[in-house]
Amino acid sequence: MSFVVPAVLPSSRKDLEEKLALVVQIPSVSRVQIDVVDGMFAEPASWPYFAKATNGIPTELEIMVQKGEMLPYLDRIVYEIDLMCIDAERMAQTWLILGATRLTFHAESTTDISRLLAFMRRSYGAGDGFIPGLVSYGVALNVASDLALIEPCLDEVEYVQCMGIARIGRQGQLFDPRVFEKIRAFHTRHPHITLQVDGGVSLENAKRLLMLGVSDLVIGSALFSARDIAATFSKFEALQSNYGV
Repeated sequence: MSFVVPAVLPSSRKDLEEKLALVVQIPSVSRVQIDVVDGMFAEPASWPYFAKATNGIPTELEIMVQKGEMLPYLDRIVYEIDLMCIDAERMAQTWLILGATRLTFHAESTTDISRLLAFMRRSYGAGDGFIPGLVSYGVALNVASDLALIEPCLDEVEYVQCMGIARIGRQGQLFDPRVFEKIRAFHTRHPHITLQVDGGVSLENAKRLLMLGVSDLVIGSALFSARDIAATFSKFEALQSNYGV
């Protein structure tokens, strides 16, 4: 599985499908992150948060579930859903039904992240308590938040995601250098926990992130704004041999 993870922030289902069609052509792409922004916890809202059914689930997702549809390319793509929303518990089940197997919950989106993650494990399983490797949970932390916010829940997650930008939910923002110190401090305390960075990742800062112990680079605008996505993806992957992951 590549340590470079394309991140799609869809404006519509068509936009999602078009971007997936681009990255699936790259042989080494094995995982894709779909950013889900509700317009309340983070803004502006992304697809599918444009219309909600009576049960609170976005209408288009509910229709997909009712029709028995799944996310495309499940035969070769692992989907990670970055739940930038205040109703993450409710949304999680729907994305799992659609075929996602990795869910990222934001520590700041709830008053008790440990309770949320424990509930997810009890309800849907994960790791050895379910079917090994089938469902994985991660916790995301904003640049300005203290590491103490996620310390109590580290036993409940398979990975930690440090946000690399100050205002989450938007692609194309400049990388916030404060994240370097956050990564250094976290990796010193928890060297065996998988650490990924999402937001503002570029070829320039990726080198330092890898040297600090980051395992996975979640990349959106640096890929999708490139003239040649495949060539840019290869440039990121080439950093592995020089800096390790």
